[in-house]
Amino acid sequence: MTLGGDGRPHLDDQALCHPQLEEEVERRQRLGQEAAARKALIASSYHPVRPHIYNTLQDEALAPEFLAAAEYSTSPGADLEGLLQRLETVSGEKRIYRLPVFTAPFCQALLEELEHFEHSDMPKGRPNTMNNYGVLLHELGLDEPLVTPLRERFLQPLMALLYPDCGGGWLDSHRAFVVKYAPGQDRELGCHYDNAELTLNVALGKAFTGGALYFGDLFQAPSALARPLEVEHVVGRGILHRGGQLHGARPLGTGERWNLVVWLRASAVRNRLCPMCCRKPELVDDDGFGDGFTREEPTTVDVCALT
Repeated sequence: MTLGGDGRPHLDDQALCHPQLEEEVERRQRLGQEAAARKALIASSYHPVRPHIYNTLQDEALAPEFLAAAEYSTSPGADLEGLLQRLETVSGEKRIYRLPVFTAPFCQALLEELEHFEHSDMPKGRPNTMNNYGVLLHELGLDEPLVTPLRERFLQPLMALLYPDCGGGWLDSHRAFVVKYAPGQDRELGCHYDNAELTLNVALGKAFTGGALYFGDLFQAPSALARPLEVEHVVGRGILHRGGQLHGARPLGTGERWNLVVWLRASAVRNRLCPMCCRKPELVDDDGFGDGFTREEPTTVDVCALT
């Protein structure tokens, strides 16, 4: 079972037969309730050190190259060939791209805010089961002012040209978090694929060595990891890739590395096939975005037309 978006947990056919199904549904719903409680407490009690980053995302926070690529993507006659001239193709075969996303001052301000929150006594939910250090932007209150406009105004037109077959033009939810790598904490990340149709990974800082991303093929072909592609992080630049692309992070050498990761989801795609279990989802009700699934409402029947 996977928590479904628009508040619907997804349960695959195998999970439906599991004797502990009801207990697992309740556990995951409880996780959502605990996250909501943390967000409410943070909103009422936490005092930001960089309050301006909680304002609605402004163009001044974004790199000129990113703005130019997004503007081109919404222009009449825009096509993939023209967009590729405005960003770096890391691998045409694997469809991995890179471009600057945020300005250096914005990266610095966001990083200072994240460190301030990390050192506070506020409760913290961790990004996922693989990362033990970092921040969920939803709980910190940065989803609405920062990540949602980033997805809706800028990433969707880009992704629509880059990944039309992966739901790039129908992105309707996300899960955004910051991961931290440091000596004595998390230093590397094992090979995995994301619970997302598409992923944006932006290096925020600080100074570090090592920690390169490595990429294989899509998860259906794990043997491709025999010769992975390695990509070095560049502060301020974002790497775009398909969620199903096998990838991981090499061990950190020195320093600290903080990355903003946005899992981009399109319910039009995942409603037909869960990206994690590759089965058609069965849905039950829950609250919140969850994992990006939605339940299609039944067609409205015009009673008058039947009488």
